[in-house]
Amino acid sequence: MSDQLTAEDRKLVTLARATRARTGAAEGAAVRDSDGRTYAAATVDLPSLHVSALGVCVAMAVSSGSSGLEAAVVLGAAATVAPADLDALRDLGGAGVVVHRGDARGTIAATLST
Repeated sequence: MSDQLTAEDRKLVTLARATRARTGAAEGAAVRDSDGRTYAAATVDLPSLHVSALGVCVAMAVSSGSSGLEAAVVLGAAATVAPADLDALRDLGGAGVVVHRGDARGTIAATLST
């Protein structure tokens, strides 16, 4: 399925994969905003703070002044994207944000839309 990704979405896969590998986190994620800027992050799992990789990406986009999102990639062992993460994508990006879900190697198993 990953051979059907656009060049821009393949870039998100590369960013999410590299971020996850560098940190050793459970998940890596990357998003592209409506201006073409990209944000990549890993899961934050501290005793007093837990934020998904996708949640961190959305927060980074918001704190950078982004007004919308186009696409997201989440890589890791989980089979699905958490409903709260999809809600956060919808909050910033509205309906129609493309979400690719894949394993730690970057093989995309599913694509959905918010």
